[in-house]
Amino acid sequence: MQEFDVIVIGAGPAGSAAAAWAARHGLSVALVDKAHFPRNKLCGGLFTERSRRYFQDIFGQDIDDSTCVTKREISFWHGRAELATLRDIPPLRLTMRLDLDATTQRIALNFGAEDFSGCGIAKIGGSEVHLADGAILHGKIIIGADGVNSAVARHLFGRAFDKATIGFGLEIEATPDEQDPVEHPLRIDFAAARWGYGWSFPKQHSTTVGVGGLLHPNPDMKAQMAAYLEGFGLSSDQARFKGHFLPFGDFKQSPGKDHILLAGDAAGLVDPITGEGIAFAMKSGQLAAQAAIEALGQQAPQQAFRIYKRSLRPMHRNLRIARQLRKIIFTPRWEQAFVRTFRRSGTVRNQYMRLLAGEIEYPQIAASVLARLPKYLMARFSPGSKSSQN
Repeated sequence: MQEFDVIVIGAGPAGSAAAAWAARHGLSVALVDKAHFPRNKLCGGLFTERSRRYFQDIFGQDIDDSTCVTKREISFWHGRAELATLRDIPPLRLTMRLDLDATTQRIALNFGAEDFSGCGIAKIGGSEVHLADGAILHGKIIIGADGVNSAVARHLFGRAFDKATIGFGLEIEATPDEQDPVEHPLRIDFAAARWGYGWSFPKQHSTTVGVGGLLHPNPDMKAQMAAYLEGFGLSSDQARFKGHFLPFGDFKQSPGKDHILLAGDAAGLVDPITGEGIAFAMKSGQLAAQAAIEALGQQAPQQAFRIYKRSLRPMHRNLRIARQLRKIIFTPRWEQAFVRTFRRSGTVRNQYMRLLAGEIEYPQIAASVLARLPKYLMARFSPGSKSSQN
């Protein structure tokens, strides 16, 4: 048995952030992942200015722009109609998780975390993690950052997520011959899926095109994906589809217990409106590691979750407000009013981009929505809207 202060399960952005922060502060860390790195993972790969600030703080360096495509322009569509194209926005970086995750894992290892990649989890019991190769690790604190299908979450709660509230996404990588990633704009399509959206994110050697939304209202996501691809003139061969569950706002109110903590997708920390998950993954990993540092400093590892949960309150508050605002954006009876408002209001569009950049948070967005509610209602019931015709 090998002894560690912290065992981190999952070496994506959340897990590597946790491992890097803990190792930087002198803890012994085991960083476990079933995959060898570099490895691919389904993800739009949008890396915002919020993500960049978190990355700099946690990893002590800037992201390598040479692995990204950086855009300062974004187009928003609804159905077949363009709503707006925004220019001179805060930079949005499009990265492949193949590159990003390999980078964050490498930095964590450079800080002193011990590498246990390429080996799955056989069993978790108490403070022990049994690996598939027979190795046994003992950790005073365990951080589960092993994604939406988290083995750590299943150990704690019997299941990783609730199918009634989970999201689901499909995507392909379009080749440069199919869609030029240099010339093609960064694009988001509202209503490409019910309670969700579509995306076309140009990368260096491909374009990631996908749809995602809540699973329950989308019983045939493959058909919606095919329709979305056809709108770009892309092949809808389902053999190309990559699919994955998405914790689309389905965050866990209590992501852990005692000395076991959940971070990133394992804790459901994905923005239910923008779909951004990388920033929250890294930040929650850092907060989980900081909780471990404080609990071990008090020689009370069982207090780690209490400390962690308290530190998550601002993030949970943001996500809670976002879930309420999502009803205005995605509920069918409000959808047309939102589309009209988004098309006409530069303020709404500006706030959306400032949110992605981390310049404002959802409480400020909610206050703005309340202030605009009379105009929003007028848009909903104005002549020509579907609501006014019902």
